[in-house]
Amino acid sequence: MSETTTIQVTEDVLEILKQVREEEGAPSYNATLRKMLLSRKESLAGCLGPKLSMKDILKDLRDEED
Repeated sequence: MSETTTIQVTEDVLEILKQVREEEGAPSYNATLRKMLLSRKESLAGCLGPKLSMKDILKDLRDEED
């Protein structure tokens, strides 16, 4: 058996991972992540949910004074 490790994810990522696991009928989170990672094309964009607008991405990146 392979060695295991623990990774930290936020609650929202965990919920998405649970949903994908259920939809795919995967036996484990490991199998779910493995399938997602091995089936990717050139990037992982979109794997964890809907695409965010640039405005949403940048909204919290600036100081209040800017």
